[in-house]
Amino acid sequence: MLFRFSLYGFLKNQRYFEPFLVLVFLDKGLSFFVIGLLIAFREATVNLLEIPSGAMADVWGRRRAMVASFASYIVSFLIFGAATGAPALFLAMFFFGVGETFRTGTHKAMIFAWLRLQGRTDEKTKFYGYTRSWSKFGSAVSVVLAAVFVVVSDGYSYVFYLAAIPYAVGIINFLGYPRALDGRGDPTAPVGSVLQHMRDAFRVSFRRASLRRLMLESMGFEGVFHTAKDYLQPVLQALALGAAAGFVLTADMSPTQQTALLVGPVYFVLHVLSGVASRQSHRVADAAGGEEPAAHRLWGAAVIVYGGMLAAAYLDALLIVLVTFVLLHVLQNLWRPVLISRFDSHSDEQQGATVLSIESQSRRVATMLLAPALGFTVDLVRANQWGGEFWPVGLVGTTMAILFFAVKPKT
Repeated sequence: MLFRFSLYGFLKNQRYFEPFLVLVFLDKGLSFFVIGLLIAFREATVNLLEIPSGAMADVWGRRRAMVASFASYIVSFLIFGAATGAPALFLAMFFFGVGETFRTGTHKAMIFAWLRLQGRTDEKTKFYGYTRSWSKFGSAVSVVLAAVFVVVSDGYSYVFYLAAIPYAVGIINFLGYPRALDGRGDPTAPVGSVLQHMRDAFRVSFRRASLRRLMLESMGFEGVFHTAKDYLQPVLQALALGAAAGFVLTADMSPTQQTALLVGPVYFVLHVLSGVASRQSHRVADAAGGEEPAAHRLWGAAVIVYGGMLAAAYLDALLIVLVTFVLLHVLQNLWRPVLISRFDSHSDEQQGATVLSIESQSRRVATMLLAPALGFTVDLVRANQWGGEFWPVGLVGTTMAILFFAVKPKT
């Protein structure tokens, strides 16, 4: 099963469009504010459907949920590839959001269920970190292929169509998962069972103080990270097209091709480092004396990274901003396995997918609120030339990291 779990992550991250998604939107004439609205719409879709989908996965079968997830992703990719205007982009975002709802939490719950069946629950952080590392290595392969596709085609449409192929292979992979990972897995269970299961998971998540704290931490760390991370793309575009970038580019290449030449190598290095970090996250927990003190130290590291991003972005030192983005991705991949393991330690096995769906939703609430606000602020800074364009990204991250670093959880 280690191979199948790792293969899932590798295939899931064959999103050839991902390193260029914001650039696709900018190329279509969208402002950062409208891009933020698109992201908020995706998060709102997930927020409406995620917890019910997690409950359905727990009650009706987790494998079925994963197949439904990947099928919806494929529909989304096909619409993205053909989209020529905002209405089609919002429709594509809707199907992408549906795919996210059935995936988030569900596959992690399957991994932890398998570990329990094998009597290996003490390896949660290590095992999840290992499988997650293959997701990042998949991203590294994906970005190389994506850069080649964009340079050869001098456009972005094909990267969406090509992403449908590994997702179809992913559906075949799920068919080989054992039934024991389905949870209750009763497709004949009445809808009332799903609703009752959802209510029970909600009650536990918000009455249990440790889970409430973890939900807030997810909003603070994951929510800000997922709002901020794609601003790396316009930073890379500015570096690739600017005279101070220091790169020798072929004169007859289009701006799209020139950008792809820089995006590819940077994202490749970023994802490889992220994969290594994810695989070593258990060592951070061991060195800190446990997952809780490890989380506190990682919050401290986030203060430093976001603070550096804030200063460098204000001064328009884009090379340093690039370095802080890479460090941020590494930090998030040390953080994520520790966080998920903490959730599993404080929740009940039969509610695993639902509780992790609630966690994912809490993060998405933060992203949904922050994305348009941050996009509007960046547009405002750009229009008024108040320092470098992207310093509000660092400001939001620094503020949140200081807050959680200062307020340690009760033990």
